[in-house]
Amino acid sequence: MAKSPPNAAQGEGPLPAEQIPLAALADAALWQRSAQGDHAAFGALFERHSEAVWNHAYRLTASWSTAEDLTSSTFLAAWHRRADMRLTRESALPWLFTVAGNLARTEFRGRSRLRRALSRLGGDREPVTDHAERVEDRLDGEDRLRRVLAAVDRLPRAEREAVQLCLLGELSTAEAADALGIAEVSLRSRISRARSRLRALLALEAR
Repeated sequence: MAKSPPNAAQGEGPLPAEQIPLAALADAALWQRSAQGDHAAFGALFERHSEAVWNHAYRLTASWSTAEDLTSSTFLAAWHRRADMRLTRESALPWLFTVAGNLARTEFRGRSRLRRALSRLGGDREPVTDHAERVEDRLDGEDRLRRVLAAVDRLPRAEREAVQLCLLGELSTAEAADALGIAEVSLRSRISRARSRLRALLALEAR
């Protein structure tokens, strides 16, 4: 009978770290390797979390193309800051979601400045959008999301960040509190206040 290859169960001990498949490593280990210049480890992080980051960016912007841009920018920022940041939890998602949220705010401000500039110049037409955005703008669900996002943007900063991470980003309160550096009970309080404000803002809009 052929012998099976040696493994940990047969007393050979665990595999050396460099022999463990990247897909089996935790985020913190992949991040550590990335900080040392390991492009493959960073690629594994991208493969693991890019879809979740895109979904989060889309919920923040209601735009397919903008979500793609924000996802790329989020991971570019992660690569540039890989040597300066250490994960405090096993998952990199809380930190990635926070970066995406900050970038989304910058994107929103940039678009607002553009609209104001066009208005001052007498232009009454919106900038031309690509076909994908024209399609999504016709969907009722997209329009509702935009109204909700506009209301979220009017929240105080602390409440807005909590909503972006927990209600839009779907992080647990523990993960979001850790990402924001606050106690979990404080985060829950912010979310409760934010829900009340959002209900009031959306009710006023519906009148």
